[in-house]
This record gives sequence, structure tokens and C-alpha cells, in this order.
Amino acid sequence: MTIASTSHEDVLAQGQAEYACVTRNLSVAYRDELILRNVDLRVPRGVVMGVVGPNGAGKSTLIKAMLGLVKPLTGTTEFFGRPLAKVRQRVGYMPQSATVDWDFPTTVQDVVLMGTYGSLGWLRRPGKAERARAMAAMAQTGIADLASRQIGELSGGQRQRVFLARALVQSPDLFFMDEPFQGVDAKSQQAIVGVLHTLREQGKTVVIVHHDLMTVRDYCDHVTLLNRRVVASGPAADAFTKEAIRTTYDVTDDDGFLDSLAFVS
Repeated sequence: MTIASTSHEDVLAQGQAEYACVTRNLSVAYRDELILRNVDLRVPRGVVMGVVGPNGAGKSTLIKAMLGLVKPLTGTTEFFGRPLAKVRQRVGYMPQSATVDWDFPTTVQDVVLMGTYGSLGWLRRPGKAERARAMAAMAQTGIADLASRQIGELSGGQRQRVFLARALVQSPDLFFMDEPFQGVDAKSQQAIVGVLHTLREQGKTVVIVHHDLMTVRDYCDHVTLLNRRVVASGPAADAFTKEAIRTTYDVTDDDGFLDSLAFVS
């Protein structure tokens, strides 16, 4: 009888099954400035986690460092208990729209189809099945009627929904979205929120960089408050408190800021 051996990697993966990703001791510097310091973060499966904090807190940098787009000084991140290289197709990324050359001559459908390239490989081109997936993603984000539109003709909200559709067509289990609500109109905001809630209902995990404290609890069930370090992280009811917000944003009750967040315990 042959006894199957269990590798150390498998043991770790089994022990972290409840987490979509785990980051340990992550520090990042730009030139001589320390942007993130000893960040530890655990993202449970099946939640929408908002990463919030003031400008310059390192929110976007955190996501980029976790995904290997920025090289950290220290620290590691594992996804579903494994290195990113081994589960890359299970992880999707929606960058800020400001990072894209919107003058590039291509259509909405072409951009969304780019989300299928990772599963196709270098030598194959998108076919009927991939185009059907792209159309389904565009329908889900409310931009199916814009399929043939040049991307340079889109509004800010439409651009964000194109990025979201491109992430959706990858069908990952874990989504990272950097400021998905930045510069969007009411229609786009409603469409994006609907997609977030649908993904959560499907058991997917979503991490969003977010800046509007008034909508955190409407959009997210878990929250990480960040200002160069993690101030608080966990279910919104536990982590999104006045004391944590005061520490993260370095504010006091005297200026009325916290009073506007009356729903916060």
C-alpha cells in the first residue's frame, strides 16, 4: 500500500483555507520614504473588504505590493495558501483608470477581451466562447451597448465599468479593485455596487481601495483602515469605529468630521 505524502506547502494551504489571501510583515519604500510598515493582513473568503485611509496612506501601494507589481522591502503574500505564481488565474486586478492611455485606438469589446488572454496563452486568439464571455461581462456591468465604442469616447464612469468587465471576464475567485468608484456617475456607481454584491453572493472575494467613508458600510462587510500601517482590520462592525477612524485620519471630534459618521459605533 502506498501512503500519500503531504508537502509542507499543502499543509500551509489547508491551514489557510478560510483566507483568500494572507500578507505578512509587508514593508515598502519609495526612494528613502517608507510607505508601508510591517503590514499584516488577512482577507477572509467571500467578503467585500474596503481598504480606507487618507491620501498618501499607501492603499494603492499595498495592493500593488501584494500582487508583485511593486517590490517590497520585506514581507510575503499568499493567495489561497500558495504563492501568486501558482494561482495567478484565480486573482484579478482592476487598476485605477488614470493609469491607462485612453487615446489608444481600440474598442470597449477589445479591452474587455484582454481579460481572456491569460487563459488563452500566447498563440491563441479570442474565439466565439471568449467573445460570449466578454459580452456577458459587459451586460453585467451595463455597457453592452458600448461594445464598439472607442475607449477614448467614454465617460469616467463608463471607463471604470470597462475595467470591471475586463476583470470579470477572467472569472477569478479574488478581485482587487483600485478606486473603482473614482470619478463615476450615479448610474455607474449603482452598476458597480450591484456587481460587488453579486460577486459576494457567488462566494467570490473582493478587495477595494475606497475613499468615501460614508459608503463604507453600504459597500463593504469587512474593512481595513490603513495609514502606512494597519490601524484596524476585520468585520465592519468591529473595525470601522470612531477610535480607529480618529487614529487613521488623525482627526478629533471637534471638527465635526466624526459626527457626520453617526452610524459608526
